[in-house]
Amino acid sequence: MVRLPPGSFLMGQGARDSAALPVRRVTVPGFALGQFPVTVAEWQACQAQGGCGPLPRLMVAEPATPLHNVSWDDARSYAAWLTRSTGRAYRLPTEAEWEYAARAGTTTRYWWGDQPGVAQANCADCGGEQNPRGPLPVDRFQPNGFGLHGMLGGVAQWVQDCWAPNYQGAPLDGTAREIGGCMKRVLRGGSFRSGRDDILPVARNFYDAPVRYQSNGFRVARALE
Repeated sequence: MVRLPPGSFLMGQGARDSAALPVRRVTVPGFALGQFPVTVAEWQACQAQGGCGPLPRLMVAEPATPLHNVSWDDARSYAAWLTRSTGRAYRLPTEAEWEYAARAGTTTRYWWGDQPGVAQANCADCGGEQNPRGPLPVDRFQPNGFGLHGMLGGVAQWVQDCWAPNYQGAPLDGTAREIGGCMKRVLRGGSFRSGRDDILPVARNFYDAPVRYQSNGFRVARALE
């Protein structure tokens, strides 16, 4: 886990897609976020202790491979097991926390600059070594300014929030947007299957919470103690 300082930022800054608009200033309390997405080995540890089901069907399943082909419900089950095992309250990050962490204090299109460059991340047209069958190991690329690996590309990451088509009425305090009975949850960061424009810190997507999909994974968060 990496401890992130409190701060404020313009969520959606630079977005061209209406799903990430309107731009608004969001203030995020300090929190801790997984340095990496949850890996195959970590899921297997949960499975061994009876907290998680069998490993999902994966095309690439090395220990350091980011876990993928998981549902939002799977991610929540893992966080619940981790909470029971450690005595600390783990959860999924909120959408605002995720974008704050992905930007790492930057205002450029990507955390490393305005240009995609070559082999800066794990995506379909990011250049360099890529595997179209599955995500590369979680530590394959350089971390961002907060020390977080794989925030852009690799696996699309489930967050806590219910999906809404834009930011109208979204919280400004870093909390999640919850809508009673919502079945669609937000994914951030793009994946190994995404193009370079779909791994931007502002890029948003969604999927049905109970349904698994090959490119979807997650990382965990918790409040600071």
